Amino acid sequence: MILFLSIILCCFSCSDDTSEMEEQIPINSSELYFPPLNSDTWETLNIADLGWNADQEQPLYSFLESKGTKAFIILKNGKIVIERYFNGALASDNNPWYSSAKTLTAFTVGLAQQEGLLDINQPSATYLGTGWANITVAQENRITVKNHLTMTTGLDYNVSNQNCTDTDCLTFLNAPEDFWYYHNAPYTLLTEIVAGATNQEYSTYFDTRLKNKIGMDGAWISFGYANIFYSTARSMARFGLLNLNKGTWDTTTILADQEYFTDMTTTSQNLNKSYGYLWWLNGKDSFRAPTLEVEIPGELIPNAPDELIAGLGKNDQKLYIIPSQNLVIVRMGDDTGEALLGPSSFDNELWEKINALIN
Repeated sequence: MILFLSIILCCFSCSDDTSEMEEQIPINSSELYFPPLNSDTWETLNIADLGWNADQEQPLYSFLESKGTKAFIILKNGKIVIERYFNGALASDNNPWYSSAKTLTAFTVGLAQQEGLLDINQPSATYLGTGWANITVAQENRITVKNHLTMTTGLDYNVSNQNCTDTDCLTFLNAPEDFWYYHNAPYTLLTEIVAGATNQEYSTYFDTRLKNKIGMDGAWISFGYANIFYSTARSMARFGLLNLNKGTWDTTTILADQEYFTDMTTTSQNLNKSYGYLWWLNGKDSFRAPTLEVEIPGELIPNAPDELIAGLGKNDQKLYIIPSQNLVIVRMGDDTGEALLGPSSFDNELWEKINALIN
């Protein structure tokens, strides 16, 4: 653990402190292209026409291939600049999002709240029913849906299986909002919260309110306690484009609640400045990483733009959004060698290659 922490500190605390950016830079929606629904058609842009450094294209591909990457996409203004598949992968392959799919759930919770079906400031028991955790009624009533979104439920993460959502696995450790820890079980319960609030299966609500409206493919598949979303890389890129445009797909508004969108994509609590509602945030002066209890000084990804927001998942699944540059970047694939759930030194190395290309 000490060696692991030293590596993390070395990788992420080497940049200068930057001012926090709590307001996302406005997007000029008229500049954005949106691919049609239920179609493989997707307009492209040329690296040369963008003035990017074409000499750095192959070094980026070599790096990605050597790190077990299966799919890599860069969108600029919604159009595909780069779409490459490596290590025997195909564009039609469905890949696991792992924890980067937490961003899908955060968005879906916002949709349910927008419809008046739930309130994130209400106790979880409002939608889960009483007795969902092995704690007192008073303790239960203090845990809100927002605590699940921000990893601040206070439930004990010192259990043999942090994915376990059985009542006996959910016990008291800290008062809500007293400590931040990347605990998967409280996150997973958000699917049951949405199901309870909407009176239908989570996947059904997700499909009709989000997936189908922006032309995504894919499905949620359960493995033990975990719900994992699988899709093509283009579907991840579609979701990134939707969030680049703050919840509007072309002329169709999906998430009209801009207060929720802003809260989702900016610092959500004071314990981990680099975390919104299940989204990771760059440009802060410290962060907390999965599996660790300590606060780490420095930015999440020093080489990336300060404004970057990200979905980060096991085996380095990446969804990067950079609003001021109208960029969406997707990386899906196998373990890069670090086997981490969230931020890793791979992010920093990848951004070194991306910067060499686009700057």
